[in-house]
Amino acid sequence: MDKPNITWIGSPNHNDPKGYKMIAIVDHIMAGTLIGTDSWFLNPASKASSHFGVGKNGDIHQYVDLKYPAWANGIANKPDWPLYSGVNPNYYTISIEHEGYSGDVMTEAQYQSTLALHRWLVAELGIPVTRDNIIGHYRIDSVNKSNCPGSGFPWDRLFEDLKGESDVLDVAVLLNTKDDFWAGVDVAVKNGNCAVFVRGEDRSVPKDAKSVEKLFVIGGATVGHPNEVLLSGNDKYDTAAAVKRYLG
Repeated sequence: MDKPNITWIGSPNHNDPKGYKMIAIVDHIMAGTLIGTDSWFLNPASKASSHFGVGKNGDIHQYVDLKYPAWANGIANKPDWPLYSGVNPNYYTISIEHEGYSGDVMTEAQYQSTLALHRWLVAELGIPVTRDNIIGHYRIDSVNKSNCPGSGFPWDRLFEDLKGESDVLDVAVLLNTKDDFWAGVDVAVKNGNCAVFVRGEDRSVPKDAKSVEKLFVIGGATVGHPNEVLLSGNDKYDTAAAVKRYLG
């Protein structure tokens, strides 16, 4: 996948690499302008940054290198995101800001640029195209960021256009609980950065997990999938040992 035209702006506001795999893209709304965001992220006092910003005219600006955690998603407040592990989300997410305000409808130029950026990140980082791997900021902070990126963000169009960019649903990982998250990520990496799902509080299996060709089940009992690999034990230690044996 070709890299879109990106202008490097840079920001001093980021952490050193933490060694985590980037597993998700988090979309934001700037609640302002691209030029204003450039200035804000260049200011150390702001203590804020994102990896990218996409302007209404289609310009893409980059503030933080992909190997560094940006400062966009770190505060979790009543998250509604099954892949949240309790670890600072900045360490394993890529953030994209969009010029405008909550409720704005994207210009076509802005949409085409963010689509190209998403396509490139999916290919470059092996991020699965699922609604748990490409999310809005409101999924991490449902209290203070409930309108980020807002009602105008074209989720359905984006996922329709990204369809076919990844064949991750040939195989997936199903976690019994979030406690098995990092073991599940290791298994997903070994299987081409496939999708990771978490069973619901009612122990239900997500529909997309049921439909994959091969399903790795970690930390729980069999779910009856016709092509299932069970990596579980009597407790979390037995499960970790089963995963370690699989990973070799």
